[in-house]
Amino acid sequence: MDSDQIVDIIIGEIRETVPELADRPIGRGDSMADLGVDSIERSEIILATLEAVGLKVPMVQLHGPRNIGELADLIDAKKSG
Repeated sequence: MDSDQIVDIIIGEIRETVPELADRPIGRGDSMADLGVDSIERSEIILATLEAVGLKVPMVQLHGPRNIGELADLIDAKKSG
């Protein structure tokens, strides 16, 4: 699994968690905050993504990414190493 596949998982989790975004185009450069995803929804999306990729890390280790692509890259890096 690579970063692009993780982006797809994150976008799928966003669409499932926030159904009003189901028809909106979402890409690597979008931030969840700019999409209107609140902090509780962001946590749910990240936890579901971690579960989908089979990774267990503290949420604090995933602080910092500014958009979906950076989050996917960070998850990929944690998974790889």
